[in-house]
Amino acid sequence: MAETGPIRALLQRLEDAMNARELDLLDDIVAEDFVRHCQATPDFDVRSREDFKDFLRQNTASFPDNVQTFVQVVEDGDRAGIWATYEGTQTGPLGPFPAWGRKTSFDFGGIVRVEDGKIAELWVTWDNMVILGQLGHLPGG
Repeated sequence: MAETGPIRALLQRLEDAMNARELDLLDDIVAEDFVRHCQATPDFDVRSREDFKDFLRQNTASFPDNVQTFVQVVEDGDRAGIWATYEGTQTGPLGPFPAWGRKTSFDFGGIVRVEDGKIAELWVTWDNMVILGQLGHLPGG
């Protein structure tokens, strides 16, 4: 079994806190001036740990049963590449899209940067068309 590196351990703590909805634990995991970069969600400007908590709360309002799993983590210095899965049932509105009670399951990728033992920055991306199609928000979906 491969040894777990420090960033992988930090990401496991992040995964556990998000999936348990224990956002106060992020205070020890995510830097106060954390920045999240994501072209898939341009309306969410995340420039602090509190902004990130708000984003996660809004996501949970749309997908209360969401589970994120970091499947692959590759560490390199102060950064790590991640490949992850997201699963959840849309029971709340998603922007202009009403809740139809459908489930989505998709992969996403990202890179994290760690500074002083906390996640300082995240670049993340996924395919919105896959998600919207699964949720029935596209013609023929």
